[in-house]
Amino acid sequence: MPDQQVARPTHVVLVGLMGSGKTTVGKKVAKLIGHRFVDADVELEARTGRSVADWFTDGEAAFRTQEALLLTDLLSGPDALVIGAGGGVVVTEASRQRLQEHDVTVIYLHGTPEFLASRVQAKPHRPLLGDDALGVLTPMYAERDPWYREVADAVVEVLPAHQAGEKPKWRLAEQTVEHLIELGVVDPARVSTVEVSP
Repeated sequence: MPDQQVARPTHVVLVGLMGSGKTTVGKKVAKLIGHRFVDADVELEARTGRSVADWFTDGEAAFRTQEALLLTDLLSGPDALVIGAGGGVVVTEASRQRLQEHDVTVIYLHGTPEFLASRVQAKPHRPLLGDDALGVLTPMYAERDPWYREVADAVVEVLPAHQAGEKPKWRLAEQTVEHLIELGVVDPARVSTVEVSP
């Protein structure tokens, strides 16, 4: 019927600073809506044989080029994916433009530098973090937050989900799926009935 909105499947891309939960939440979102999940950093290493840290030895520009190429390739596939993007994917203008195309729905997992610094740990795929998480995340947030908001179709606040108690990542996943339903890109009838609430 013409007045009935039909869900338009799209790729779902989670963006946000390191520590915001893109990978963990993304896996849960993918489970709920029946898509395959791809962690962009893991996929890049699998395809190139080089870790994010190794790519950074060639300079950040070299890594960003590879990151943009990977994003384009992932989003050109026939099957809708849930993608946990690298924190800096929005640094590249071409990637920001691609994320705003009609076949992509972007969810920004927003957390303040103070909160994320209290959670984030130095890992091999975070070569920019260093020993001073807050000192790194504060200017990074100032630069990237406007870009995240530029590409985002919806913003999900990370802190309240953690303050609410148990299973914050499931709570964030459920909120993300609610936004996807509201945006008309997920059919609520096809969302998994797995019990995910605490």
